[in-house]
Amino acid sequence: MRDLDSLGIRFKDGELYILDQQLLPHNEDLILVKDVDHMVEIIQMLKVRGAPAIGISAGLALAKFSKGIDERDKVRAMALKLRASRPTAVNLMVVIDRMLAHLKEENFHQFFEEEAVKAFEEDVELCDKMAEYGAELIQDGDGILTHCNTGRLVTAGVGTALGVIFKAHEQGKKIHVYVDETRPLLQGARLTAWELEQAGIPYSIITDSMAAHMMKTGKVQKIFIGSDRVALNGDFANKIGTYSLSVLAKYHNIPFYPVAPYTTIDFECETGDGIPIEEREAYEVRGVRGSFGDVCWAPANAPVRNPAFDVSPVDNVTAFICDKGVFTQEMLKNGALKNL
Repeated sequence: MRDLDSLGIRFKDGELYILDQQLLPHNEDLILVKDVDHMVEIIQMLKVRGAPAIGISAGLALAKFSKGIDERDKVRAMALKLRASRPTAVNLMVVIDRMLAHLKEENFHQFFEEEAVKAFEEDVELCDKMAEYGAELIQDGDGILTHCNTGRLVTAGVGTALGVIFKAHEQGKKIHVYVDETRPLLQGARLTAWELEQAGIPYSIITDSMAAHMMKTGKVQKIFIGSDRVALNGDFANKIGTYSLSVLAKYHNIPFYPVAPYTTIDFECETGDGIPIEEREAYEVRGVRGSFGDVCWAPANAPVRNPAFDVSPVDNVTAFICDKGVFTQEMLKNGALKNL
């Protein structure tokens, strides 16, 4: 399998490396992936995260670590273990299922490698297309709110929602980005801020609870959001806190745009009611972990609810930006995604 290189995923000289997102922004450490179980741990510990990146990483791991194993039941078990590592992000299932479709072939190992490389290369192209479509919606002087992290760290390419922002900046548009999702995992404050700083794009970190104020006071003209799974009617799941932003955007009449490739659409899911929501560990809410250490500020055994995602309804969506184009709310409600 040939070498592949992105910000967060590298395949070099037959080895798979993952940039440890848990240690950013202060430490940029690469993890050498040892086996499938190690890859599952990396995914579940959010050392790699973001729907496209999870799928690509899992596919590369399956191609690498199944090589030389001819027992198809054993290979299938490896694939299903990876497939189940996170339940909400559908790209993971898409990549693994595409690979498993070749398991009956005599030379399935070669097909596995081809599918893994294809997933990487395709994502680069999809990101470029989304960036082009989305940047057309941004005007010079816009204040843009984004949530969680949706850039080069979560894709093989320029990113989804953050990719749109990068493209607008490259076009010379003067923009200012408001970065939230400071809790529970700091993925806006740690990761999006880090990517924006590298790109030289003006930004301000805000806490999640400041978003409404920023909208009310006219600081935010548009909102661009990623997605981990899109239902056929246009409902979509994204990082927890997205739903509240969609409600606030509708109230303040601010355009609200989810950005995701076709690989994030679940063609078996009719509405958002069918999207599974991952519940994560309590320590993520009781405190915080990162390159700065491990802090617990709540009572050690405090009861916690920690849904990792929420679902925003199509009624709150201005338009869905996909690699296939920009789909308005009316188009989504009329079943446009079913025809992709």
